[in-house]
Amino acid sequence: MGARTLPDGRSAGGVIPDLVIIGLGPGDLAFTDDRARSYLMDGERTVLLRTIDHPAAAQLADQRTVETCDDLYGSSDDFESVYEAVASRALDLASRGPVTYAVPGSPYVGETSVRVLRDKAKLAGVEVLVVGGESFVDAIIAEVGVDPLRDGLRVIDGRDLPDPLVLDAPTIIGHVDLPVVLADVLSRLDRVLPEDTAVKVLVDLRSATERVVETTVAGIDPELAGYRTSLFISAEPGGLIGAVRTMRRLRKECPWDREQTHQSIVKNLVEEAFELAHALSVLPPEAPGGEPDFAAYADVEEELGDVLLQVLFQSTMAAETGAFDIDDVAEVLRQKLVRRHPHVFGDVEVDSAGEVLQNWDKIKEAEKTGRTSQLDGVPTGLSGLTRAEKLQDRAAKLGFDWDGPQPVFDKVREELQELVDADDAPATLHELGDLLFSVVNLARHLKVDPEVAMRRAGDRFESRFRTMERRGPLDGLSNEELEARWQSAKQAEDARG
Repeated sequence: MGARTLPDGRSAGGVIPDLVIIGLGPGDLAFTDDRARSYLMDGERTVLLRTIDHPAAAQLADQRTVETCDDLYGSSDDFESVYEAVASRALDLASRGPVTYAVPGSPYVGETSVRVLRDKAKLAGVEVLVVGGESFVDAIIAEVGVDPLRDGLRVIDGRDLPDPLVLDAPTIIGHVDLPVVLADVLSRLDRVLPEDTAVKVLVDLRSATERVVETTVAGIDPELAGYRTSLFISAEPGGLIGAVRTMRRLRKECPWDREQTHQSIVKNLVEEAFELAHALSVLPPEAPGGEPDFAAYADVEEELGDVLLQVLFQSTMAAETGAFDIDDVAEVLRQKLVRRHPHVFGDVEVDSAGEVLQNWDKIKEAEKTGRTSQLDGVPTGLSGLTRAEKLQDRAAKLGFDWDGPQPVFDKVREELQELVDADDAPATLHELGDLLFSVVNLARHLKVDPEVAMRRAGDRFESRFRTMERRGPLDGLSNEELEARWQSAKQAEDARG
C-alpha cells in the first residue's frame, strides 16, 4: 500500500513521519512558518536543503549543521535528473533516520523536486509530512495588492513561457533566474505589449536586499535577473486577445465600424485575401526553407493582420446575434484539425503526405452530408483560375484526369488552334475559355499554382512598363520604338536577376 502525504503539519496518530518536507518561505528565516522552524531546529533530524543559495537556508546553516543538494546541479545534465537525484538522496537519508527536506518558498509552488520526492516516496511506501510555507507568489500578492480571485491572477514560468503568450490578466512571471532567461522573456513581451507597458521587477522579497523596481518593458535591466526575481505585469492585453478586445470596442464606439454588416465588408475580405496572396508570392519559392527574406516577411505579417481583422470583424458581428464568437470559430477549427489528422491524434498510420491528403478528403467527404456531386462545394465566387483548378482537382480524385503533362500540352495546342479557327465573338469567347481551362490543367500537372504564375507575370509586366515610362514619354512612339523600349526594359530586369 502506498504511503500517505500529510499536509500542513498533521500526522497520523500524532506520530511524525521520518520524512518531512517544509517550505522556507520567500526570504529571510524570520519569515519562515513557526511549525516549519520547529522541524528545522530539531536536533534529532537531519536537515537537507535543496540549495544553500537562499537567505533562509544560509541563515539556518549558520545556526545548525545542514546538508545540501547543490553538488547535484553540477553533476547532472538537466533539471529532471537533478530532481531525481535530490529525491533519491532525501529517501536514502530518511531510511537511516528522521529527515527534514527544506525548499525555498512553498513546497506546493514551483517546486518540481517536491513532486518527484513525493512520487518516489509513495512508490517506496514512505510516509511524508508536508508543511506549507509562504510562496514567492504570496509575497508578490502582498506587495502589489492584487486579488488573485477577483483579478484572475495568472502565474507563469519564465523558463517555459506558454506559446502563444496571452497576457489578458494580471500576471506574475517567475523563475527569471538568469540574464539570458530575462532577455528571452523581454523578447517575448516585446512582441505582445507596447514597449512603454509598466512592469514591476520584484527582487529578493522578504529579505534585507529586497527591491521593487517600477519600469517599462523596454527599460528592464537584464542584470536584475536572479533566483528570487519575478516580474509583475497588469496591462491592457496585447497580441491576439488585445486585437479581439480592440475590435469589440471599435464595433461599439466607431461610427463606421458600427454601421457595417456581414455583406458590406465582404469586398474588404476578398481584397485583403488577394493582397496577402500577392505578399506571399514575393517570398522565395522554397520559403520557409532557405535564407529568410525578412523584408518580404514584414509585408506578409501586415497582410495576415489585415485578413485577421476581417475574421475578427465578422466574428464580432456574429457574436452580437448570439450565433457564435471568435472562440467558437477557433474551437470548431481545432476540432476539425484533430478529426482530420488521425495519424497525429489517433492510431492511424501513414507513410506519405499523399496518404495524409487521401485521408483528409475521405474524412471531409464523410462530414459533408447532402452532396449529390463530387463538384458540390466548389465556391462560385472564386477567381476563374482558382475555380478551374478546384474543379479539375475534384474530378481527378475520381480518376477523370490526364496521365501526365505531355497530353495536356497537346490539348493546349488543340484548344489554341480551335481559338484561331473561331469565326465569331461567341465562338471566340467559348474557345478562349477552353484554352485557359486547359492551361490551368497544364499548370496543375506541372505543380504550379496558376494564380501565383499569373500574378508574377503581371508583376513583371508592371515593372517593365514602369521602366519604359521612366526612360521618357511613351506617347507618340512608333510600334518599333515601343518594342525596342520594352526589350531594353526586359534586358535590364534580366540583368538585375
